[in-house]
Amino acid sequence: MNDQLSGQLDLGRLFDVSTAQGLVESLNLRGAATAHDENAICATIGSLRFNDDELVSTAQKFGPAAGFLSAWKSHGVNAVSQVRGAYALAIVDASRKSVFLAVDRFAVQTLCYCLDGQELSFSDRADCVEGRGNELDAQAIFDYLFFHMIPAPRTIFRKVRRLPAGHGLLIDESGVREIRHWPLTFDEQHREPFPVARNTFRKLIRDSVVEEVSGHKRVGAFLSGGTDSSTVAGMLCEVTGAPAPSYSIGFEAEGYDEMGYARLAARHFGCEHHEYYVTPADLVASIPAVAQHYDQPFGNSSALPAYYCAKMAKADGCTKMLAGDGGDELFGGNSRYATQRMFEFYHGIPRAIRRMIEPMCGDDSLVRRIPGLRQAAGYVRHSRVEMPDRLQSFNLMMRLEPATVLTADFLAEIDLAEPAAHMRGTWNECKADSLINRMLAYDWRYTLADSDLPKVRGAASMAGIEVGYPLLGYRLTDFSMSLPPDWKLRRFKLRWFFKEALRGFLPDEILTKKKQGFGLPFGVWATRNPELKQLAKESLLSLAERGIVRTDFVQELFSEHLPEHPGYYGEMVWILMMLEQWIRGHDGLKLPA
Repeated sequence: MNDQLSGQLDLGRLFDVSTAQGLVESLNLRGAATAHDENAICATIGSLRFNDDELVSTAQKFGPAAGFLSAWKSHGVNAVSQVRGAYALAIVDASRKSVFLAVDRFAVQTLCYCLDGQELSFSDRADCVEGRGNELDAQAIFDYLFFHMIPAPRTIFRKVRRLPAGHGLLIDESGVREIRHWPLTFDEQHREPFPVARNTFRKLIRDSVVEEVSGHKRVGAFLSGGTDSSTVAGMLCEVTGAPAPSYSIGFEAEGYDEMGYARLAARHFGCEHHEYYVTPADLVASIPAVAQHYDQPFGNSSALPAYYCAKMAKADGCTKMLAGDGGDELFGGNSRYATQRMFEFYHGIPRAIRRMIEPMCGDDSLVRRIPGLRQAAGYVRHSRVEMPDRLQSFNLMMRLEPATVLTADFLAEIDLAEPAAHMRGTWNECKADSLINRMLAYDWRYTLADSDLPKVRGAASMAGIEVGYPLLGYRLTDFSMSLPPDWKLRRFKLRWFFKEALRGFLPDEILTKKKQGFGLPFGVWATRNPELKQLAKESLLSLAERGIVRTDFVQELFSEHLPEHPGYYGEMVWILMMLEQWIRGHDGLKLPA
């Protein structure tokens, strides 16, 4: 796989006044855009946009790297406050004896690095960082099994780190510092009349779509039939003044196909609609290639349907696709937001009463055997768990118990408590008073930056097409952070403002539908299709031979668990299979002892 942004340098030479100038002149930083002067060099990828008119003019004349270089000369590290868009960048400055790496708010563009003594290497792909070595990180593998992806800053490679969303890395003579350049600051006191907010919101969506389509002749839209993708597809039609190409994936599996809603949205907006029904044979043919395309193991199964969507659009002449990711996480659309609000009500009960109730709700309590009270006891037990730990109460790996899944040797290499510590650190970064805003900020990290955005970006790049996320535009994000919390979650009603503001634009049937998306019926198909089952089982047995998972667990998974609950246990089969397939695509890896 090829990277887009990369570089290597000797920090010792940079910090030595006698060699710094010569080092910068000899550096070969690669990027979609590069710029340099007598003292510094800058490389960028993505859609770097500027707030200052002078910087806009510089970028238009000489490219985005020149624009950021100019901002850096004036503002140093604070130059990131002058830019927006989806970007990753690197700058080496001999006059300041410093290196600065940064990614955008949501890490739409990624940047990984290896700091080995005085040698710094970086790339937008973890598997392309020079000097990374081939030693895999056992803890990263466990993180992957826990989260179904590897949250930043860890990567699958022991020596490689990845910049978290909204962060930069500054290296100078005073040391190495990771800097959050975008503070998670919500204005929870801001109020304005609903009609004003609605009009602003609609304009911001339109402006964001206009920005994303600029420079492209034919732009398509992913269309699941959900609220977000329908909004983007509809606005794309409005902006272009023509039927926008829309692309939908279906499945011949009960409970997984929502093509009817996609067709409804396409008819409503007059889209040029395209459909494809993914089959088990498609999965058998594409799973190895999709797994190996990512720069590290990635377990979001929606990558497969996203790839087939992007592949359709590419074959149809589109140069870019627009995705609806972000609407749920900015405006309160995930069902767990309402669920956790329900659990929080428990903490409003006087402490004295809670102390009386809780002993009656334990595992051995007779109360749990009384019909009608079992659910109430379960509610108390879950409510007692503090946030954010409660969000992982039903984590697949932990409910199966790591000792039943992983070998003893592998368990000896990892810290089972590390994922929980990572979550708590992320949770505590946001100081918002409201539960809903803290959950949104949490999801910006785990759901968006580390899962959904890489899913779509990877699928699109594999198909050879660009992707944009108009609902994550900077101004739209800032707008969402100024909305009253009860406009995002009104009692138990999800994304109240978003839906009310788009009433009359979106069909009522879509406003009221249950969220589904591009869910993949892998578990169901793996029990029915011999070829798919063989690919999965062979992959997991190979992973057992590598000493990561227990052979007896693999056998039990296929003989008992998967046939009984294909939807639930299919997820575990999927993430293990994709791990093995990723390993196969990378030669010479050194697995944890």
